[in-house]
Amino acid sequence: MVRPPPRVGRIFTELADTLADDFDIMDYLDNLACHGVSVTGVAACAVLLADPVGPLSMVAASSGPAHVLGTLQLRCQEGPALEAYQNRTPVSCTDLAVAAERWPRFAPAAVAAGFAAVHAVPMRWRKQAVGALSLLDTAPAPLDVKAVSWGEDLADAATIGLMHRRTVRHQESVTQQLQRALNSRVLIEQAKGMLAERLNLTPDQAFVQLRAHARAHHLKLTAFSRAFIQGEIDIPVSGNGPDRPRLPS
Repeated sequence: MVRPPPRVGRIFTELADTLADDFDIMDYLDNLACHGVSVTGVAACAVLLADPVGPLSMVAASSGPAHVLGTLQLRCQEGPALEAYQNRTPVSCTDLAVAAERWPRFAPAAVAAGFAAVHAVPMRWRKQAVGALSLLDTAPAPLDVKAVSWGEDLADAATIGLMHRRTVRHQESVTQQLQRALNSRVLIEQAKGMLAERLNLTPDQAFVQLRAHARAHHLKLTAFSRAFIQGEIDIPVSGNGPDRPRLPS
């Protein structure tokens, strides 16, 4: 029976914690591939991950041959990790030497690289698959039941960590966009107030004038408002025909 490494609990905790300031995605994925080996006791591990807006990619491996086989699956569109990802269910082959009919390109290449068995675990988030771990071994035998369980737990921990980071980063991006929008609105309102006072206009009339001058100078409303507030551009009291903007080069 395969025994887990002494620090298996810490490994799972590390994989779930992806919000550190010094987080590096490549270090994280390389560590995941290495943990796949140490936790399950297999000979090699490859990590395939789907980009949020793109296809499945080969992102990390514990060894050169494992990396080559992961890339081969994507290039040939066949193999256990690809099936695990597409079907969102584990895929096992206890003897790759007799799997050429199932995977005509992957199986012979895996055997030539010294591997005899494979167990692929999907990385699932709710009903969506976001990647897969490919666990490769040199003996033609099924993966230990406990090792299978640890491999699935490893994939789950990594998936939670990665999706949590994506969610937080997306939320930060949305928050930043909202803050920029609010900042822009403050500038526009300030410029509108200045123009209304200068030309004795209502706020709505001032906004119409402000927008017209911005368009006349081919500037975004926010950029024009900022330049007007900072005195880099002038709107004549008459309101007839905006001056050319005097923006810093």
